[in-house]
Amino acid sequence: QVQLVESGGGLVQAGGSLRLTCVGSGRTFGNYVMAWFRQAPGKEREFVAAISVSGSSTNYADSVKGRFTISRDNAKSTVYLQMNSLKPEDTAVYYCAAVLWRLSTNPLDYDYWGQGTQVTVSS
Repeated sequence: QVQLVESGGGLVQAGGSLRLTCVGSGRTFGNYVMAWFRQAPGKEREFVAAISVSGSSTNYADSVKGRFTISRDNAKSTVYLQMNSLKPEDTAVYYCAAVLWRLSTNPLDYDYWGQGTQVTVSS
């Protein structure tokens, strides 16, 4: 198992940037595919970005391509989500998630989740 602790959320003006951080526990962080999902009030949880175990492969939702970048540092057991050119539509609770080996856009495929961090983008 892995425990995930998220940080970096906050209030940002439209067009601004924010970097989310997710730190995993234990010695096996490097065995997990990592992903970010988000959920806005009244909406279902949606895929944002995912990164392979080694960091060699990434996948992004169409809505964030070119604006968001997911990366990881296995030596620090940490995954990041750099968010640029933020829009009010990006406002949501952002969740860090982990699964062994599988890279997926389906939240049901992920085994471990952080508690979420609020991102609010003002107009």
